Amino acid sequence: MTAAPPPDEPPGSTPSAAAAASEPAPQPMRRVVAASLSGAALEWYDFNLYGISAALVFNKIFFPDVDPVIGTMAALATFGAGFVLRPLGALLFGHLGDRVGRKKSLVATMLIIGGATFLIGLLPDYRHIGIWAPVLLVVLRLGQGLGLGGEWAGASLLTVEHAPRHRRGFWGSLPQTGGPIGYLIAVGITSLFAALPEKEFLAWGWRVPFLLSAVLLVVGVLVRRTIRETPDFQKVRASGTRERMPLVAALRKYPRTVALAFGARIGEASSSQVYQPFIIAYATTTMGYGKSVALTGVVLYNVLGLSLIPVAGALSDRIGRKPLYVAGALFVALSAFPYFWLVDSHSTALAWTAMCLAALGGAIGMSSVQSAYFTELFGPRVRYSALGIATQGSALVAGFVPAVATSLIVVFDSSWPVAVLLVVVALVSLVSTLLLAETRDEDVSELEARRSGGPQPSPRKATSHE
Repeated sequence: MTAAPPPDEPPGSTPSAAAAASEPAPQPMRRVVAASLSGAALEWYDFNLYGISAALVFNKIFFPDVDPVIGTMAALATFGAGFVLRPLGALLFGHLGDRVGRKKSLVATMLIIGGATFLIGLLPDYRHIGIWAPVLLVVLRLGQGLGLGGEWAGASLLTVEHAPRHRRGFWGSLPQTGGPIGYLIAVGITSLFAALPEKEFLAWGWRVPFLLSAVLLVVGVLVRRTIRETPDFQKVRASGTRERMPLVAALRKYPRTVALAFGARIGEASSSQVYQPFIIAYATTTMGYGKSVALTGVVLYNVLGLSLIPVAGALSDRIGRKPLYVAGALFVALSAFPYFWLVDSHSTALAWTAMCLAALGGAIGMSSVQSAYFTELFGPRVRYSALGIATQGSALVAGFVPAVATSLIVVFDSSWPVAVLLVVVALVSLVSTLLLAETRDEDVSELEARRSGGPQPSPRKATSHE
């Protein structure tokens, strides 16, 4: 009996003998999720720790000689700098992940982002080295962005490519909880040290959460190294059909799908930057809420997301990915103005209500299904590269949303322009998603054959040293 062709081969093609002989043994999903989620949580801890610090303390440490609002804008602009290299990280680690393997790429991303975070904790401030302090801060932030650019796609593939077909939505949603988990750990540790007298917190307390990332890094690398390579990549490697240039192949086969996935993620990526780093700065600097009020609201946002993302992922296995994603984009668009009305009320209870409700759109409706939905759009020979460039390209746009939103507040002295911004990005996601296909019940090989218009030319055979 002839083995089925690799998942991204055209129907009717004959797999190589190596591919036919290689059927990777299944691996317990709990172990797979532990490896994926531990790394994702660590890297989101590192990345979000910077966002919290940029909103609360970096204006005083690295930009002390300017107006507090301008200093906040500058600090949030350095936050956005971390998004600049995320597309480059997606290109670099996507190529590595499609050529060498998902696992090796993910270990590399973890080492880069963890190392950059640790060094931020050692960075001298403006009083000691002047302009070099913010310059080096930006350099290290760029390092965080480079690592995270390859992390999201890899963590998604590590889980979804191991998952059984009928449970990809549920299992794929679990790495998405890495964002809320990482954020909650970052907020918890930062809040612990923020309780110090302000002089001590500014002198040394803010550094400790960054230095603690070294401990989390060691644990994460050890856990991730225990997992085997994904079955899909093992099959591609055994068949000798890896692409020489996966990104070029992805853009040739899936130009429309890459563009639509880029658009679909814009709303979720941008709204999350408004609902987390921006709203902390806005609530404390512009609206006069205490730091604890702003941080508590964002904690509630993440707790709700953490609780319901797996539920939404499981639901997508029943009703499909597209309905949930469409509902999430609609919710962000419709709730944008009410969100700011509640925050602007100067009522702590209403502000917290707004922050909780915000999670229903981007964090739950869209984020929950992204790993499974976007992974199912592309064949495994180019999947890491295609997924990475689509999602991290949109992240580049979203990264500067906090700084842009703060600028809009300064210029218009009102929150309504930021609400308009949310509506626009949500509508981009809505239209893009409506143009994408539903993928829940379809096999990747069938999707590739149909969307690319028929059989594809065979890629160059991999040489033995590859």
